[in-house]
Amino acid sequence: MLIPKEIKFVDLRFTDTVGKEQHITVPAEMVTAEFFQHGKTFDGSSIAGWREIHESDMILSPVPDTAVLDPFCLIPTWLLRCNIVDPLTMQSYSRCPRAVAMRAQDFLQSTGIADCAYFGPEPEFFIFNSVRWEMNMTHAFYQLAANDDSSQDLRSAICQTLEKMGLVVEAHHHEAATHNQNEICTQFRNLLRKADEIQMLKYVVHNVAHRYGKTATFMPKPMVGNHGSGMHCHQSLFKNKQNIFSGDKYHGLSDIALYYMGGILKHAKALNAFTNATTNSYKRLVPGFEAPVHLTYSAHNRAAAIRIPFTHSPQGKRIEVRFPDGATNPYLAFAAMLMAGIDGIMHKIHPGAPLENVGSMAENLNEALTALQMDCDFLKMGGVFSDDLIDGYIQLKMQEVKRLQMIPHPVEFELYYNL
Repeated sequence: MLIPKEIKFVDLRFTDTVGKEQHITVPAEMVTAEFFQHGKTFDGSSIAGWREIHESDMILSPVPDTAVLDPFCLIPTWLLRCNIVDPLTMQSYSRCPRAVAMRAQDFLQSTGIADCAYFGPEPEFFIFNSVRWEMNMTHAFYQLAANDDSSQDLRSAICQTLEKMGLVVEAHHHEAATHNQNEICTQFRNLLRKADEIQMLKYVVHNVAHRYGKTATFMPKPMVGNHGSGMHCHQSLFKNKQNIFSGDKYHGLSDIALYYMGGILKHAKALNAFTNATTNSYKRLVPGFEAPVHLTYSAHNRAAAIRIPFTHSPQGKRIEVRFPDGATNPYLAFAAMLMAGIDGIMHKIHPGAPLENVGSMAENLNEALTALQMDCDFLKMGGVFSDDLIDGYIQLKMQEVKRLQMIPHPVEFELYYNL
């Protein structure tokens, strides 16, 4: 792969366990054919939840077909997504999120169920004029400067930038919440490509907002008494270029689609650990704010965990899993949902009747992580998720749970200070 002469730097991008993009930038002349073959070593101990200092060396293995021009750098820079390789084995690092997504796609094909899983997530986000927060031993606060102005031009600028980077924008609009909640819809892609594109979208949203003197957040519930931000995930399976979710059952679904939903609903609490991966996520999943609160499915009810959107074409038949949010790791969340769906198909797990509540989602991150610990065999089929990854993920996320549990909340002063 030849680097164009005008490109001066190459930014090597990878995603850590919690879903945050990390990067290392190298001069373009270093990116030779040998570089693509051997990759770039880096210190894995600097990434939370990865390696200890005594075994810190890891390798960034660049993926050539992910190269795209960075629209924000003044000096011409390529963005190049990477997989993580363990130099001890020269195999994919077990905790590399992108490798998990790749293994999920490969496992789907190996089952013979389908050739491709398509994902169409709809990430919502707030734009504020500014944000401030501070926390120490004597005081804690956060302050949002709400933005009631129209963000039409800002969203259009985001969309134009995304299109320059190869994403296909289908729509953008204001969302249900007051104070400038937004949504940008891009065309569905296969699981891995869409997870890559979600990382690109978040990068663009943050940077365009900054250029406009604003700040953007994908935090699920940043405002009290207002709607939260979700990331509804449209999903379908194709085999031989035919949509195998299309059929003659409920609302035009096939048995395969019903079983896929059955797997999602059965494993919902464990999935919450990946799809609703923050302590803040569960402040969104409450009644009254168009958030899914019932573990069921419906063609119309948006409070259901899964909705079946209307479509004129059988090829467009899909399900919409409504409980995920944008503060997640898309590689792990998409892979986990696919594995739950595959488990449903393999074991013919029927989701029950429409609007029949088959259980409840986790009420907090602690419960979700406990559920993941107890219900993870479906994720390990085909070696897609490993015990090492799951255990490391739970350990890392429990640090967030425990930190929040140890900090007094302002409401606790209101309730208990004068007792």
